[in-house]
Amino acid sequence: MVKIKDTVFREYDIRGRVSDDELNIHSVEAMARAFGSFIRREKGRATAVVGYDSRKCSPDFRDAAVRGLNSTGCSTVDIGMVTTPVFYFAQYMLGIQSGIMITGSHNPDGWSGLKMADDFSSTILSDDVRKIREIIINNDFLTGDGRAFNFDNIKAAYTSALAWRVKPAKRLRIAIDAGNGTAGIYAPALFRAAGFDVVEIFCELDPSFPNHFPNPSDIRSLEILSRTTRDSGADIGLSFDGDGDRIGVVDEKGAVVSSDRVLILLARQILQHRPGARVVFDVKCTRALIEDIQERGGVPVMCKTGHSYIKRKMHEERAALGGEHSGHIFIVENYYGFDDGLYAGLKLAEYLSHQDMPLSEIMRTTRQYLSSPNIQVHCPDEKKYAVVEKVVKEFKDEFGEENVVDINGARVNIADGWGLVRASSNLPVLVIMLEAATKQGYTEIKRVIREKLAKFPEVGDTWENDIDPF
Repeated sequence: MVKIKDTVFREYDIRGRVSDDELNIHSVEAMARAFGSFIRREKGRATAVVGYDSRKCSPDFRDAAVRGLNSTGCSTVDIGMVTTPVFYFAQYMLGIQSGIMITGSHNPDGWSGLKMADDFSSTILSDDVRKIREIIINNDFLTGDGRAFNFDNIKAAYTSALAWRVKPAKRLRIAIDAGNGTAGIYAPALFRAAGFDVVEIFCELDPSFPNHFPNPSDIRSLEILSRTTRDSGADIGLSFDGDGDRIGVVDEKGAVVSSDRVLILLARQILQHRPGARVVFDVKCTRALIEDIQERGGVPVMCKTGHSYIKRKMHEERAALGGEHSGHIFIVENYYGFDDGLYAGLKLAEYLSHQDMPLSEIMRTTRQYLSSPNIQVHCPDEKKYAVVEKVVKEFKDEFGEENVVDINGARVNIADGWGLVRASSNLPVLVIMLEAATKQGYTEIKRVIREKLAKFPEVGDTWENDIDPF
């Protein structure tokens, strides 16, 4: 039996370091065998799409995944190097409900993972991850002789399918920073096909990510995009994470526009002709989003953070739009409802092209709060959930249950705003968010959370990405 470190099995996917005890060709093959056995037994399916990102380990992991799936009697269609949204798109195009995407997503160099699709616009959740782990532990694999096929035309099909879905009113100039990740082989051609001029930044593939790591949640990674957008006279700047399912945005002046505020504009676009539409968002999103949706006749629905959870909640609510503060955005109208950073960027550019104001002025029409970026503090994987559970209880005792949203950690109302502490699903960190109407309120919320976490020796002292918004 292949021995795999337990922490590789995350809340809704497989994620870990490329190493002897986490992810390697043997463990990836075992996980693919388990997934193939799972979808054959529980879903009655015998075919899976396989794609992979641009990281150095990905081609070997793709080969291992194909071997593992084929060994269970599950046939495979290899679509090559793609973004995660292109992988999801391929499921619809090929009519195949299951698949494995090999990707490290936004994790640092030296990491990889498997996103496992169990249906169209649906990826596995924690119960399914547990079942896959148990199949491996019990050596309970099905056996068979699945066949391996290749499909080489997915890029052209994806570009064509998305380009006709947007109708810009004018030809904007868009700066695009792919961070040398997989999105670089798709984004420039797609935006040009849709009728926009493109300024390319780090769109050449380089799995060592020599310029900056492709993570739109890291404010520092947006510095070059901000400068280039401003200096080139672009109307908007867009960045994408390593596998293209998340987006980062800066306005024409280079100021960062957080993804929850991008969601405000996309919600306005939809609510113009779909009053009453439901919009799903995660616990990290700004209060301004809730207020803007309500003012325009929509229904805001708060959800647990995680792309798998958002997709499930959107299906339950029959929502028209969904999004996360991290940059995952899910558009149902005239699309498929999975998270696609490139399509979200196209729709945002389309919205902007129909406005008489630049993006910086449009953003001033939204309610303004002092909001933190995605702050992270180290906490070991095996201890982070226990810490958060204690924090939730202490916040409820201190501030009252009516002031704590506990669907994903603790979002607690303090002073004139709120603070959030939750466990990251794929890194050994706690995630912290702060928002307030005033500097005094923001400072108070930060003090309360710092003092609370300082009581736990397993929580680190350094807050990464802690940049005050004043």
